[in-house]
Amino acid sequence: MSAAERANRSRRNSRRRGAVGKPAKPHMRTVRETSAGGLVVNGLGGPRENLYAALIGRTDRRGRLLWSLPKGHIEQGETAEQTAMREVEEETGIQGTVLASLGSIDYWFVTEGRRVHKTVHHYLLRFLGGELSDEDVEVTEVAWVPLAELGSRLAYADERKLAEIAGDLISKMTTTPTAPDLKLQKGPDAG
Repeated sequence: MSAAERANRSRRNSRRRGAVGKPAKPHMRTVRETSAGGLVVNGLGGPRENLYAALIGRTDRRGRLLWSLPKGHIEQGETAEQTAMREVEEETGIQGTVLASLGSIDYWFVTEGRRVHKTVHHYLLRFLGGELSDEDVEVTEVAWVPLAELGSRLAYADERKLAEIAGDLISKMTTTPTAPDLKLQKGPDAG
């Protein structure tokens, strides 16, 4: 190898390692977060066309309203199921009780100089009571959405898959109506 080739190779290798005199990029710390949430359904035990799910809408950085399932961080001493019920109520105003696990979603994102590995456990919940409310500061809008429309309304593919799982579970369930199920709320103004 000639002196010129060695010099070029040396220059290429120095670029790979970072230019001389420039500070190295700080190593990003990785943190793990665990959350829980769910799909609360009203009308269980009745006709499929009368099944509605409570969704939350959040405005993204581009000003678009993105519909998703309510969810939030698991607090110390809470089970994932307890968190799902609490977060559904905090973000939608609706009380529900866990019927079954729908599965977990796992994803990565970067925020405030950290890489976050997040796992969100989702549950199917039966509507118990309450009225839709978007008082949570993280939520722009809340709505009862027909179960049949979840595939076109939910913004995230992973959540659409969970809605399909919920639909399959509901189809297999043999439930009897309870008093809260008989009072179907179709929208924010329903009472």
